[in-house]
Amino acid sequence: MNKYLLIGEVLKPQGVKGDVKVRPITCDIFRFEDLDEVFFVKDGEYSPIGVSLVRMDEDAVYLHFDGIDDRNQAETIRGNLLYVDRAHAVELEEDENFIVDLIGLKGVDDEGNEYGKLVDVMQPGGNDVYVFRDRRREVLVPALKTAILKVDLEAGVMLMSAKRLREVAVFDEV
Repeated sequence: MNKYLLIGEVLKPQGVKGDVKVRPITCDIFRFEDLDEVFFVKDGEYSPIGVSLVRMDEDAVYLHFDGIDDRNQAETIRGNLLYVDRAHAVELEEDENFIVDLIGLKGVDDEGNEYGKLVDVMQPGGNDVYVFRDRRREVLVPALKTAILKVDLEAGVMLMSAKRLREVAVFDEV
């Protein structure tokens, strides 16, 4: 399980004082309000940096990082991804999981059929869609409580309802 969770990407400098525009990669944009620190990755190592919120818009967050005090310095971090450690992650409800924890789960149904590994989670709008793939096919499964019976992260398995999959899943040969 990854110790760090992706929450945003630095898009560009904003102004002349070192502030940057960030694209949130999180379901909860308000999670930026209480951040004191984020992590950048350089050469595979996670390095902490202090951060303060400047302001938020509908689709962007404007942040200031400790030690980044002018536009030229801000330009050097353009494209960097922002992470938080799990200790500072948003709290999830009982039925919720981080997408990064779901990727790689084995898909099986209650009749013993296997659907391969979960390789992607699409977020088209109303609900997420899980993408399972094996050598023969790709299966798209809407994240419905009636279709997903159990997620067992420790066992690495997502148990699904075979009956419901026949009604709502999309099966595509690869």
